[in-house]
Order: sequence, then C-alpha cells, then structure tokens
Amino acid sequence: MEWVDASDRVLVGAAALGETDAFEEIVRRYGPEMFRYARNMLSDQGAAEEVVQDAFVAAWKGLDNFRGDSALRTWLFSLVSHKVIDHRRRRSVPPAEDWVFERKSTGAGSDPGADVEADSFMTELGTALSELPYRQRACWLLREVEGLTHPEIGAIMTLSAGAVRGQLTRARATLSERLATWRTH
Repeated sequence: MEWVDASDRVLVGAAALGETDAFEEIVRRYGPEMFRYARNMLSDQGAAEEVVQDAFVAAWKGLDNFRGDSALRTWLFSLVSHKVIDHRRRRSVPPAEDWVFERKSTGAGSDPGADVEADSFMTELGTALSELPYRQRACWLLREVEGLTHPEIGAIMTLSAGAVRGQLTRARATLSERLATWRTH
C-alpha cells in the first residue's frame, strides 16, 4: 500500500499493527523537523540524531498507547523534547550553533554588503538564542521555527498555554533587547 497520502491516524493504526512501511512514512513525514528541533536544542548533530532515533524507538514501542488526544506531530515532538532533556541531564551541552539560521548563499545579483549584514544578524541571533534559558529557547524554537501553536508547545513542554505565552514573551523581550542595535540598520 502507498502510505504517502494516508492520514496520521491511518498511519498510526497501521504501524501499531506492525506495518513497518506505515511507520517509515511517519519517520519520513516528521523526522526532519524533529531533527532540526533536537539539533537546535543540543548544538550537536550526532546527539540530535541519537535523540531523534531514541524518540522514534519510543514512538514505535508506544504506538499501542497513543490515544490521539493530541496530534501525532505534537506527540512526537513531546517524545523528542523529553529525550533532549534526558540527554542534557547526562551531558554538558556546548554553545549553540543554530545552523537553521544560517543564510544560504545567494545568487550572482545579490548585494554583498546586505549579505554580510544579514549573516552578522543571524550570527548575533544564534548567540542570543544560545544564552536563553532552556524553556524560553525551546518555546521560541517550537513557535518561530517549527510553527507550533501555544497549546501544542504546552503539550510538548508539559506547560499550560499561558505558561508558554509567558516563556515566549520573556524570550522575545530578551531577544529584542539583545538585538536592539539591529533595529536601526
């Protein structure tokens, strides 16, 4: 059966019955964004790969228990989030290298001065993000990079939607203060 067009509910049901192709579609569908989130939280590609793999192993083992109270994506992100926390407890995390914010090289008609300025801003943003407290950084990345809603982030981080809003407000205020010099550019 072709699983590309199947809904998450159908994929979960089939995978829970042992259909490995259905689970592979879940991995294909959600793996890249889970990896991006883990990579940005851990600043270590190898650790991020390990965390995402552990999360997918936990998902495979826990499919029978997935009741669908939240979206599959939210459930998977919560597994990754917990694995990130476990990893951080076991190891010291190096400063962030938020590669998701790196600029891609632009075409021949681009403005080199503007490219340098944009690269400098992205570097400063990455540094400022790396200095945020864990919850603020996680909430900011899940909202601004992954596009999740406050309730989805709350489910992932085991916070209320109001607490997520508070974490985001503090993160945005800190980033705004830290990046204030860029508003004049």
